Amino acid sequence: MPNLLFICSKNQWRSPTAAHLFKNHPVYEARSAGTSDKARIKVSAKLLAWADVIFVMERKHKQLLKQRFEEVINEKEVVVLDIEDNYQYNDPELIAYLANALKPYLEEEE
Repeated sequence: MPNLLFICSKNQWRSPTAAHLFKNHPVYEARSAGTSDKARIKVSAKLLAWADVIFVMERKHKQLLKQRFEEVINEKEVVVLDIEDNYQYNDPELIAYLANALKPYLEEEE
């Protein structure tokens, strides 16, 4: 089962919403984390190692990961979704944007 990790700043709205889309999914397991010291769940080398694909909401998140976890990140696919911090948790507009943005990266269910 491929492991997906979604990362935003504080792990409050965007990345938890993305991970929630995969709750009880038959193909993928998803988790979320944040880059900020104030994040609900802070990104760690262990979480990054667990992930098969890492999705970040903004380019700054990818840059922070490269600075802090260069050795782990160099071996992973890191996808920038370009989703600004303008949404609340489970915002319908955010869900629609995520569903569309993730389509090219995810296998079809069999």
